[in-house]
Amino acid sequence: MGDEISSPTFTREQRQRYREKVRRCLDVFERMLATEMFDEDRPLTGLEIELNLVDADRRPAMANAQVLAAIADPAFQTELARYNIELNVPPQPLPGDAVLDLETRLRSSLDHADERAARSGSAIVMVGILPTLTPEHLTGDWMSANPRYQALEEAVFAARREDIELDIAGAEHLRMLTATIAPESACTSVQLHLQVNPGDFAANWNAAQLLAGPQLAVGANSPFLFGKQLQAETRIELFRQATDTRSPELRNQGVRPPVFFGDRWITSIFDLFEENVRFFPALLPESTDEDPEAELAAGRAPRLQELRLHNGTVYRWNRPVYDVVDGVPHLRVENRVLPAGPTVVDVLANAAFYYGAVQMLASEDRPTWTKLSFDGARSNFETAARDGVDSVLYWPGYGEVPWDELVLRHLLPLAAEGLRRRHVSTSVIERYLGIIEARAKLRRNGASWQVEAVAALERGGLGRAEALSEMLRLYMDGMHANEPVHTWDLP
Repeated sequence: MGDEISSPTFTREQRQRYREKVRRCLDVFERMLATEMFDEDRPLTGLEIELNLVDADRRPAMANAQVLAAIADPAFQTELARYNIELNVPPQPLPGDAVLDLETRLRSSLDHADERAARSGSAIVMVGILPTLTPEHLTGDWMSANPRYQALEEAVFAARREDIELDIAGAEHLRMLTATIAPESACTSVQLHLQVNPGDFAANWNAAQLLAGPQLAVGANSPFLFGKQLQAETRIELFRQATDTRSPELRNQGVRPPVFFGDRWITSIFDLFEENVRFFPALLPESTDEDPEAELAAGRAPRLQELRLHNGTVYRWNRPVYDVVDGVPHLRVENRVLPAGPTVVDVLANAAFYYGAVQMLASEDRPTWTKLSFDGARSNFETAARDGVDSVLYWPGYGEVPWDELVLRHLLPLAAEGLRRRHVSTSVIERYLGIIEARAKLRRNGASWQVEAVAALERGGLGRAEALSEMLRLYMDGMHANEPVHTWDLP
């Protein structure tokens, strides 16, 4: 979705031309997978963090254009709403103490950005859903000034032909209609990228799908939306509903939503791209002049821009990525499961757990996913999003098991061994996986801390809005201290 769009509207002829071009790109991609064109020598990792801007009263600050101009760093980019920005971290290898160096750089970069944001009266918050956001903040001129966002909104409502209904049940219940995709902007996430070779892609994607449920139990950080306590990771259900192009009748027919967990284990990355082309209509049908067959015949890596753009509008929680850097194509698994925050050190602990565990789950002689139905993996994902630290998951060999027991007994040792196999230093493993271990032992993550803090403040006499604002003040103090969330005091 980072690609630029020239127009928010498209003709019927453009849509037909785009569909044909996407199919040509898919054919070329299939031929490429049978070659040795792909970069297979560098198992790189990458990171994106979506961020919120708040004003002095900790309400959304619709100021991303001014803030980005003040930061003046191409690593920071615009996002859907004017209170959102994104930080892109360049790909890098994991070995040695690289993650410790990354922590230092990330903190420095965010501190610098926050200092520049302060010049326009704003502050940066790293959280899954901004607790002080209300529907009133998402009226009027809320959208960032970029044609692709307007094009996306028009495409969603052209497909639906009616307003979007949000209906999210949890500890409390939210039900409302929205005439815009603005609520999607509340979903701020961390995206973890893992470069893999074509032959290993399916195993890594299946492993990432398998791990999605435990990831959310470990790292949930989005319990409040529009003043209501909903699910531990409300962001999952909100994102699915806020971008849904289907009418109720199409949902009843079983039409797939754009936000899609999947419905089967795969044998090749081609399975996912082919599924995208077969089942998902184009939202942004903008074509280029590239002739992908001619580029391939000339020995060059085609950009396959239409296929990439289409893939960018199918919001899988683990998304396949094809990209070309310096003329060399490569493949990535983009993990989109986790929320932003609470701190840099928490984000990197979540990343270490993911990269280490996926390494081992993808290399098992008899993979765990062959002993678990895909519906079982989806159920774990939905359970963890709903219940967070109260989740009970199903895992082969353990049966129904509390998430903390599964993490402590099985997944943490796997993650540690996986990081060792990636030649990560012992100090890195102990620092970041130690945080995951402590979270599991205390059964506390960002979501549970937020809920407990608000409950304490309400018992002290504050109303919900005041409690959420004060909780966010304490949250921002902890975020800047960079102490893991499980160590934070409660009010």
